[in-house]
Amino acid sequence: MSRSFEAGKIKALAIDLDGTTLLPDGVLGERTRDCLRKLIQNGKQIIISTGRAVGASEKYRSAIGATGAMVFFNGAEVVDVPSGEIIHTSLINMEVVDFGTDIARDLGVHYQVYMQAGISPDTGEKDESQKWTSLLIDRDGEEAEYYLRHTGVVPIVKDLKKVAALPLNGCIKGMYIADPKFHDEIRKRMTERFGDKISVLRSYPTFLEILNAGVSKGEGLKVAMKHRGLKADEVIAFGDEENDVSMFPVAGFACVPQNARDKIKELADFIYGPNTEEGLAQYLEEVFL
Repeated sequence: MSRSFEAGKIKALAIDLDGTTLLPDGVLGERTRDCLRKLIQNGKQIIISTGRAVGASEKYRSAIGATGAMVFFNGAEVVDVPSGEIIHTSLINMEVVDFGTDIARDLGVHYQVYMQAGISPDTGEKDESQKWTSLLIDRDGEEAEYYLRHTGVVPIVKDLKKVAALPLNGCIKGMYIADPKFHDEIRKRMTERFGDKISVLRSYPTFLEILNAGVSKGEGLKVAMKHRGLKADEVIAFGDEENDVSMFPVAGFACVPQNARDKIKELADFIYGPNTEEGLAQYLEEVFL
């Protein structure tokens, strides 16, 4: 794409977190934090659009002081923060969870699912003490420890075959943490079984996510923009991975960092500095500050 925009018209920035806004170690750099704070003080809206859970994104949101409708779980949930009001949600069927577990066990890879907030991971019944979404993993291991360090979300080890049998409407998403060499095989098996009933997206070099059909950051951003009263030409989208691409045509302009893969860069309107150098902050300072 090769679109342009008028800086004075831009009211909101839709920002991915990992690989885009955050440093490689998952830390929000001081320059980026201060830049985003200033933009909010100047009247700009920041729409976090992430594959992360609400709770796993909270420290970044609170650090910059952003509020309002935001996109989580790659669009499976749109939530108003900090109120916690769920504006939109879309769940995968428990059959997908069950079959996903079979694949993980057969290939010997890590698999996990997110259950809705307010639901007991033991019974599948309502439980108001479950304020945040529950992260359930089929087994403990290096991948689970890595994800804990990466997100701060504490997992619960459960037999996911038994979880799939609970009386639930569905789960928010399933996710594999595996060497990318396994991704094509997982995609193949999932799509052969469920076809267009699911969406399969890479969100991080080793993360492959299984979402309900039609779920994407782009669709989630549409919901958030409508809730905020924003038009396409008033929004710039920022992202670096496959799961971010759906935002690009929804916003009036799309930017990616230099650390993005070539096939992602080809779809952007502009390429700025890498996240290792807080490229997002450098670009936003030049354009808006």
